[in-house]
Formats: sequence, structure tokens, C-alpha cells
Amino acid sequence: MSKPAFTPLADLGDFIDLPTEEMAARSKAFLAEIKRRHTVRDFAPDPVPREIVEACIAAAGTAPSGANHQPWHFALIGDAAIKRQLREAAEEEERAFYAGKASEEWLEALAPLGTDDVKPYLEIAPWLIAVFAQRRGGPEAGDDRKNYYINESVGIAVGFLLAALHHAGLATLTHTPNPMNFLNETLRRPPTEKPYMLIVAGKPAPGALIPDHALRKKPLGDIMTVF
Repeated sequence: MSKPAFTPLADLGDFIDLPTEEMAARSKAFLAEIKRRHTVRDFAPDPVPREIVEACIAAAGTAPSGANHQPWHFALIGDAAIKRQLREAAEEEERAFYAGKASEEWLEALAPLGTDDVKPYLEIAPWLIAVFAQRRGGPEAGDDRKNYYINESVGIAVGFLLAALHHAGLATLTHTPNPMNFLNETLRRPPTEKPYMLIVAGKPAPGALIPDHALRKKPLGDIMTVF
């Protein structure tokens, strides 16, 4: 096994040693910005340049990952016919979900959000992003090695992606129909990739509504313990 190579962080020029006051200001500014992100189910059909979404996906690709294998693939969908196919397949799974597949407890938890099996936004929004978790891969394209900490790694990348899309001025929705195998078939992804999430991105429709239940966020004291 060869000895690993390292580059001094200072040589990269990527870390900026900020004054404490600026660090505090930046952290509060980011909090204020990310608090304005909401899950939207009413999208406008307004077009969004592909380069904007591609830059956000590139940002997601910088996320940390197990062994730096970067076990993710993002399928960017703007084609109307494919979006139609995905809507039809997703709604079929959702009908089964709401018709008895989901437990009463699960349905009760979803009730305050007003969700159902009708998903028009899958066709209306200009972009869908299907996220796949790769069971095998590696740090180079074409690698066929076991990936590690797959769910954790892809989850972090999705977090980066949602924050980047919001920062770019787009509204988002995370959609996880179960099962999602239709994504592999429709988007021609290999069986070694597990569908992880479908992200809807675009501009909110005029009059878009946000469930009051979704505005309830736990205060810091309930989600943090200091030792």
C-alpha cells in the first residue's frame, strides 16, 4: 500500500481565518437565510436555466463522504415526457400508500401537512433531481469498489444541495415514494444504485401555501445539549 499524499491546507488557499465578529455575523446571516427555506408543493412552470441547477449539484458533489468515494449520482430531469412518466409512477405508489400500505400512525403524522396521492408538481416544476446512492463505485469514474457510509454520505450531499438551491433563489420539495425502483427503470440507472430521493426545484407558484404545521421548528434548547 502506497503512502498517502497530502497538500497543506494553507497552499490550497481555501480556508479563510476570519475575525470572531465576522464569524458570528456570518453564522447568524446563514441562519436567517436558511430559516427562509420552506418545502413547497405549489410550483410555477417558469423556466430556470439549467446552469443554475447544475452549479447547485456541483456544490452537492463537494460534500464529505466515506473514504471520499462520493457514492452519489444526480439525474437532472427537465424533459416533459420523462417528468410525466415519473409522476404517473410516483402517484401509483402513493395511491397504494394512502389506500392501506401506510399505518394509521403514519397517516396521522402526515395529516397536518395535507398531503395526498396527487403530485402535479412533478410535472409543473421545471426541474426534478433524482438522487441515487451508489452501493459500489469509488473516487474515480468507473471504479467498482465497495462504498462506505453510503446513507450518511448521500444525506450530507442532499443537505448541501437543498441549501445551494435555496441560496440560488429556488424553492424545493423532497419526495420519497416507496418503493422508488421505477426511478432506476425510467432513468436507466444500474441496479447497484439505490433511489434515495426525488427533489423538485423551481419557483413557487403565486399563492403557494405552507402548512402551519411545517412552520413549527424545535427551539435550540430542544435539539442541543452542551457539555
